[in-house]
Amino acid sequence: MKKVIVLGGPTATGKTDLAIELALLVNGEVVSADSAQVYRYMDIGTAKPTLEERRGVPHHMIDIVNPDEEFSVAQFKTLAEESIRDILSRKKVPIVAGGTGLYINSLVYNIQFSDTISDWEFRERMNALAVKYGPGYLHDRLKEVDPVSAQRIHPNNIKRVIRALEVFETTGKPISEHQAESRTKPLEFDYLLFGLTMDRQKLYERIEKRTDIMMEKGLVDEVAGILKMGYSRDLVSLQAIGYKEIVAAVFGECSMEEAVENIKLGTRHLAKRQITWFNSMEGLKWLDTQTLDRRAMLKILADSLNIKC
Repeated sequence: MKKVIVLGGPTATGKTDLAIELALLVNGEVVSADSAQVYRYMDIGTAKPTLEERRGVPHHMIDIVNPDEEFSVAQFKTLAEESIRDILSRKKVPIVAGGTGLYINSLVYNIQFSDTISDWEFRERMNALAVKYGPGYLHDRLKEVDPVSAQRIHPNNIKRVIRALEVFETTGKPISEHQAESRTKPLEFDYLLFGLTMDRQKLYERIEKRTDIMMEKGLVDEVAGILKMGYSRDLVSLQAIGYKEIVAAVFGECSMEEAVENIKLGTRHLAKRQITWFNSMEGLKWLDTQTLDRRAMLKILADSLNIKC
């Protein structure tokens, strides 16, 4: 099987920069595994690399849908695998990089998604219940029919809770069972899993600094511009950390200073969840960015591909 490098781990650890450097070293291309970077116009708040920062390295799975378009993990898997095949067909190395664990799981565990499992009326009813009774109400329902998925899915992640309920409602079988069955099917590629990590306090400092830089780069203007284009603040895309907080400030629901602190807090919580997620992944090798310099990390990654550097 052809080898594919996967770089995961918590936000703000430098996955994007390392992926670009590795691509330059091994003649590779980057496949983004970030659920927010798929949206057009959302650049600063998603830490999307600029054309200059990409240094000529082609990036896939970035800017592929508008903020009001539905985008699922099933779509990600299909399109990402198409990108990987395309990269390999041109004798280049695919490098999957990002912090969305669900996206990475869909590839490395070969999770199969049935596009036929779709019930929009059910989703609307569940959304209405979430508005009326709160997200905990739906999560309690999920605990009853699929305790395994309820353990994995945060109560506030309404989209994923509803999706799990929808699969059970449609098939009579928990989504966790569908996923377990998927893992028994052979993989098309040999995924080499690596995660970037660092001291927790150092990571939090990087998160705070990156948030301040986003504000300096014009995050407020970016969010205001998206709203002026006519996109609703209630869109799934605008619930991403960095956007929902600025939206609240734009609508006068909090001060901009409070919004910035909320972004930093929300990003720290996200990092904690990502660390837990990636710690549970079988075969993942952690690269500590504080004990390994960039050259050492690149050597480890290149060696895994049997490429000398």
